[in-house]
Amino acid sequence: MRLQGKVALVTGAGGGFGEGIARLFAAEGAQVVCADLRVEAAETVAGHIGAAAVAVPGDVSRGPDVQAMVDTATRHFGGLDIVVNNAGTTHRNRPMLDVGVDEFDRVYAVNVKSIYWMAQAAVPAMQRQGRGGSLINISSTAGIRPRPGLVWYNGSKGAVNTITQCMATELAPDNIRVNSVCPVIGATNLLTEFMGVPDTPANRARFLSTIPLGRMSTPADIANACLWLAEDASSFITGVLLPVDGGRCA
Repeated sequence: MRLQGKVALVTGAGGGFGEGIARLFAAEGAQVVCADLRVEAAETVAGHIGAAAVAVPGDVSRGPDVQAMVDTATRHFGGLDIVVNNAGTTHRNRPMLDVGVDEFDRVYAVNVKSIYWMAQAAVPAMQRQGRGGSLINISSTAGIRPRPGLVWYNGSKGAVNTITQCMATELAPDNIRVNSVCPVIGATNLLTEFMGVPDTPANRARFLSTIPLGRMSTPADIANACLWLAEDASSFITGVLLPVDGGRCA
């Protein structure tokens, strides 16, 4: 098993990409903390996984909640080797001047400030262990090749990518690797927000026409990329922004 003996923390694990990541990590031998704002969703995923998982509720934009996630990993499973900062949100696809300040603040709190809080909690835990670790930030192709209508969301993911590369260089002496996975649009519960129009076959086709491989990303696609970045086989990989996008950014 590729993650045997590892302890992982996955945020936004109650569904979508996060659920796919948590399930695959557990299948590959990891013990997994499933963190989500929706406690029942997190408990459902952890329940499906079994004894190798534990659910913890929390808001990733709040420092004490993030600290509780890390504390759960170290208390329940005895350490922390992998963190996947997967929880994220967006504003609806529309002209940039139509996005309210409350929406803007929420996007940056969930997508960017959460990484600050996780670094504050998880990095010291990994440093104390002295065996390194892997931090994986779920970013987006929006931070590499942005679309119109998602200006402020795109900017938040651009920040995630820059933070990833800066963290990678600063934490390298501790053997803590930091990488980003950048999915193209996927059929998650945020799909209609990303598209800005109803989820119809015709509207999906318009977005699919920009993806050379002709389909949206899936939880399995993202989970497989995260698995590689989490395992020891990628021990010399850090500071990478990995598009999982069917050629969208080519």
